[in-house]
Amino acid sequence: MSSRVHAGGDAVEVAAPAGVVYGLLADAVRWPVFLPSHVHVERLDFDGVRERLLVWEVAEEAGAPGGHVRSWHTRRVLRPQDRSVVFEEEDQARPGMVTSGVWTVRPAGETRCVLSLRQERVLPVLLAAGDDSRLRGDAAADVQRRLGQVRGAAEQWEELDELLLSFEDRIRVAGPAELVYDFLYRVGDWPERLPHVEGTRVREDAPGVQVVLVDTCAAEGAGTVTTRAVRLCFPHAGRIVYKETRPPRLLAAHSGEWSLLPDASGVTVVAAHRVMLRQDAVAGELGENTSLLEARRHVHGWLSRADRQALGLAKWHAESTVRRLR
Repeated sequence: MSSRVHAGGDAVEVAAPAGVVYGLLADAVRWPVFLPSHVHVERLDFDGVRERLLVWEVAEEAGAPGGHVRSWHTRRVLRPQDRSVVFEEEDQARPGMVTSGVWTVRPAGETRCVLSLRQERVLPVLLAAGDDSRLRGDAAADVQRRLGQVRGAAEQWEELDELLLSFEDRIRVAGPAELVYDFLYRVGDWPERLPHVEGTRVREDAPGVQVVLVDTCAAEGAGTVTTRAVRLCFPHAGRIVYKETRPPRLLAAHSGEWSLLPDASGVTVVAAHRVMLRQDAVAGELGENTSLLEARRHVHGWLSRADRQALGLAKWHAESTVRRLR
């Protein structure tokens, strides 16, 4: 089939060491906590140099409050010796549309570098002329957006150890995984079940892809906060992964996962979180003299309280249903 090719690229200076920026590009699994538009990255294969990824991203779109979720397969080759990453992406919603390119990081001093992105987008020839023009503009904007997101994350490199927080909570349930999963999946029922959830609005444009607005009062001492999240539901794997695309003000990013680990006598349910604090919001939210360590403890505490409520009620839901059926 004939096709059109759009090529473009650009470069930006980044106030971070070249090794830090390359490490951010190479560690794709952690992109959801660093890059605002990325919801989840699933590594399908990796041999230390070549990898295959399945990536979900949310893009703001007119007529779709909360954005449109798209996904694509990516094949990448990591070249740490010259700090470059070669990639090829295929959009699952647009067969025949392939984007290939290369990220390159060039040192410009001990704490600065130049980040460049060159890419080519192959478009099916069947596209109308108007679509071709629009997609050409989208491709140019995509280069700028990607460069800006990586630069924004990398330039926090000196504070990242204090800003990042990862933890998990778990509970043992003497009941079937299917009942626990059903409780976690039906987020629209949470206002009637979870004390810290006051309201939810759920949109599911595609099976298993939920855009959810949640009114919650989980943070201690805070009023009602409205958050927005994208949830990807994998019932056969017993997993629900999510990214808050509008997190509480104290958080720059929050991604997580509910996972079910069944065995012969029941299931272990795990709630995992990856969080990045918003440093410039700490004083306004928690007080002028609050340290980042205290802010980390505060966030860990409020998210764990919400976990314990949800996990405890999921346990009750599964075990009480089993008792009624006996």
